[in-house]
Amino acid sequence: MAYAIHPDFKWLAAIHPPLNRKTIPVIQKAMGLLYHQQRSDRRVRVRRVRIPGEAGKTLRALLYVPREEKTDGWLLYCHGGGYAFPAAPYQYKLARIYAEQVGCRVLLPDYRLAPRHPFPAAVEDCFAAYRWILKRGAGAGIAVCGDSAGGTLSMAVCLKALDEGLSAPCAQLLTYPAVGNAGETESYRRYTDTPMCNSRDMDLYGEWYVQDEAAGKLAYRSPIQAESLAGVPMTYIETAEFDALRDGAILYAERLRGEGVEVELHNTEGTVHGYDMMLKSGIVKALIGKRIGFLKRAFP
Repeated sequence: MAYAIHPDFKWLAAIHPPLNRKTIPVIQKAMGLLYHQQRSDRRVRVRRVRIPGEAGKTLRALLYVPREEKTDGWLLYCHGGGYAFPAAPYQYKLARIYAEQVGCRVLLPDYRLAPRHPFPAAVEDCFAAYRWILKRGAGAGIAVCGDSAGGTLSMAVCLKALDEGLSAPCAQLLTYPAVGNAGETESYRRYTDTPMCNSRDMDLYGEWYVQDEAAGKLAYRSPIQAESLAGVPMTYIETAEFDALRDGAILYAERLRGEGVEVELHNTEGTVHGYDMMLKSGIVKALIGKRIGFLKRAFP
């Protein structure tokens, strides 16, 4: 089916990674090499850190420290990728942009990936990263952000912090997030063939990610199904027009508002899932500006 995709994102229509259990390990290994290529520059220092994880294991992460720190705030960036892909080039660039333009420290954890490591491994790793920040940023604001599957992980971190009686994040920033089982929405039914990610892809990612329905807490893999969203911090959400996840994110925003949470919702037009890949697009630059403004308001 043809879609009225904005010219800035037309070439994304040609991108659709081969999704099967044979190709995923190869793609994971190739993309994983990008982690080692991240370097400091004159605006942002990049440090490699080790974070205590589950069962005595450690989690590696990148810490982006702006040369000019304008706030004591921290940002935990949980990258997207269907729970199966490591961070992509544009996500490393976004971490750097947030650090520089907000003036906060940004932690990008290299969490365990499906299908080898199904739910709740990624949640456990991202929450370990949150705990690590709590120990170092006492009294400072800590925001969480994520795109797509990273949005789910960010929401899970907020809910888990509340469940464990820890200081909750001061804000969550979600870009075309996967909110979990929002029911049979129109966008999920309709967008079965959209580029980058569609409902068929999401079904496959879901099979890889949730291999045991009894594992973990339901709300941590499907935040929209949480019994309560009370205590969730101020939230910023962007949706893509031609995206199976669009309507679920809107329903999540409506539920947050219904429970008294401040929500800033931007439903973008002419866009597809993963539009952040086009960082030179005027549309994306404007959206990043809105995100920067939101984070600056969130931090003390």
